[in-house]
Amino acid sequence: MQIQDTLLASPLTGPDARERLLGRVKQLGREVPRAEVRRIAEILGDEERNLDELRDAVSTRLMEAFKGERARGPFGLLYELNASHLVIQVAARLRRYSSQADPLDVLQEVFFNVYRYPHRFDSSRDDAFRVWSAMIVRNTVLKHLRSQGRGGRQEIPFEDLSDQPTDGQMTPVQGAINAEDREQCAEVYVTYLTLYITFFQLLGEREQRALTLVEVDGASYRDAAADLGIRLENLKMVIFRARRKIHRAMRRTFDGLPHDCRPAREPSSESRMSLGRSGLDLCSEDDKL
Repeated sequence: MQIQDTLLASPLTGPDARERLLGRVKQLGREVPRAEVRRIAEILGDEERNLDELRDAVSTRLMEAFKGERARGPFGLLYELNASHLVIQVAARLRRYSSQADPLDVLQEVFFNVYRYPHRFDSSRDDAFRVWSAMIVRNTVLKHLRSQGRGGRQEIPFEDLSDQPTDGQMTPVQGAINAEDREQCAEVYVTYLTLYITFFQLLGEREQRALTLVEVDGASYRDAAADLGIRLENLKMVIFRARRKIHRAMRRTFDGLPHDCRPAREPSSESRMSLGRSGLDLCSEDDKL
């Protein structure tokens, strides 16, 4: 019954809805700037707009007025205009997640977030409030489900949510941020690359040669094994151990510990033949698992 009452509460229902809504706006007095009242009057006077388009356009102007003045009147009328269709969106999303939550309770959370984040609203489009509020409905439902201990899709914090459709143009601030991010990314990459080269040079000659053949020259494992004169199985182990040494040394360096990266011993010809027959690694005893 409460949801049904909400659906019937819109000021745009019944006869003479346009005139009554304009009267409600004018009653708000100083809470709505005169320029916005004139724009709303023009919107309501456009006979080509249907009721949904009227609601979206008037709501956008009311939200813009609330954004500037933070007055109760425009927000209250905004609630009356949009509660009926937003509660339907909320109920539909709750059903999608098989939630038994009360849609009206979640609707109150939706309007709380509308009240809380007016500075993120962009009124450049007539349907701006409809698009913006739909995103808030989505996030509010996800947040509500998580507060109830339910799983679901990853919630995006409101502070990080892009509330408006973008036109692809980059502002100077965005350009500066992106440039700074690229610079930081390049610095981190150089740091990693420098450490990699440092620890690569601490490997044994065969380990360096194996990594160079496979990772730089793009040689196949079979060709690299033939070049080094070892079995294919041994080559794979040499490369695995060499990569692990570098990774472990880098991790220990970032943790403030000694890198402890040492080259593997070069086996003698007799041990090379023995190891080749058995398929064991040609690394030092310290590197074995």
